[in-house]
Amino acid sequence: MSRRYYKQNRLKQLRAFCLAAQAQSMSRAAQQMHLSQPSISLLIQSLESDLGSRLFLRQGPRIGLTTEGRTLLDLALPLVESVESLPAAFQERCNNLVTGNLNIAAGESTTLYLLPDYVNRFAELYPHIPVTLHNASGNDGVALLRAGTVDFAVGPMLQVPPDVAFTPLLSYAPVLIAPRGHALAGRKRVTLEQIREWPLILPPRQMSTRGFIDIVFQQHNLDYTMKMEAGGWEVIKKYVEMGLGISIVTSICLTGNENLARIPLPEYFPERSYGLIERRGRIPSPAARRFIDLLRPEPDTKTRKTG
Repeated sequence: MSRRYYKQNRLKQLRAFCLAAQAQSMSRAAQQMHLSQPSISLLIQSLESDLGSRLFLRQGPRIGLTTEGRTLLDLALPLVESVESLPAAFQERCNNLVTGNLNIAAGESTTLYLLPDYVNRFAELYPHIPVTLHNASGNDGVALLRAGTVDFAVGPMLQVPPDVAFTPLLSYAPVLIAPRGHALAGRKRVTLEQIREWPLILPPRQMSTRGFIDIVFQQHNLDYTMKMEAGGWEVIKKYVEMGLGISIVTSICLTGNENLARIPLPEYFPERSYGLIERRGRIPSPAARRFIDLLRPEPDTKTRKTG
């Protein structure tokens, strides 16, 4: 096929480029476009020739973007996504009909405690739109966002990359939880020195709350005794209720129905903001925009919730 053929299919070139850049793989881009891998390679080679720039660094089966490739991705991705979402946007504009599907990335605490009311409300308003919740938080959620696998992510964020926008929604305070009747349970204030005297039940190290705990103890030159490492807030709460140890959790996971005492720790742990995580420059699909409208607080509405 001639170079002119590919030049006349600029959108196809750009779509192939964007899919390959997001997946870091020519073969995955070919699968998504239902083309052969050589066809994807030819589309991208033609685009590189037209622009006079090398867009990819090829390293074995995986590929990475050059500086020029990153610049093109920033420019091209919103255009490609806008064209692909055109049918849904057209139906919404002409018929006030929201179509498509919705993909959200969120960690366990966000999925269990923050999102249910919003998802339920969305399902009531748009019962024909399927919702998929991807169990991914932090960098994993951002990776899904960059790859176009999810429309947006919801959760806490310590460091916001330049290509991502973070809109805080609610703030939650880390607190100490202990069984009712525990020696620390009746106190309004406890110190780290007092906490370290008791065995702790903590989440795995890859969870951000565990990282906070480790940093705070290190800053005060203290260590602690870990009784148990347990994945999941419901598991941790259950074993604390049983009297096997105490724990430090973010208050988002406390419903008030637990048989637990809670002691605030504001002098050691700052509040954590949970919010909407979007990729800059991306135009939300109609379905995503409707869900985001549910998430965003009303103007002048105080959204802080502490434990």
